Amino acid sequence: MGTYIFVTILLCGLVTWLSRIVPFAIIKNLSVPQWLISFLSFVPIAIMTAIFVESLLTYHAGHWPEFNLPNIYASIPAILAGVLTKSLLAVVITGIVAMAVLRLVGWA
Repeated sequence: MGTYIFVTILLCGLVTWLSRIVPFAIIKNLSVPQWLISFLSFVPIAIMTAIFVESLLTYHAGHWPEFNLPNIYASIPAILAGVLTKSLLAVVITGIVAMAVLRLVGWA
């Protein structure tokens, strides 16, 4: 059973690696139109917004989403850190520390 799991992990890693490397290898030899580059510049913002909003809501089958208050409380200082510093590292560290403090005081 151990060999099966090891091979499965290796193959999953290979598929993940290939799915991230192959597009770069293909696009390197092609010229991409400027309008496509402009459009793709919005993709990271859209993805980050979707991930952020999803983390603020809790979904239950058959019900409306509810607010995840600990994540909302932890996101407030993280957003402020992002606005003030313009640093992704500062946002991540501030969010982690804020969530740790909320868990320490029992609010999460």
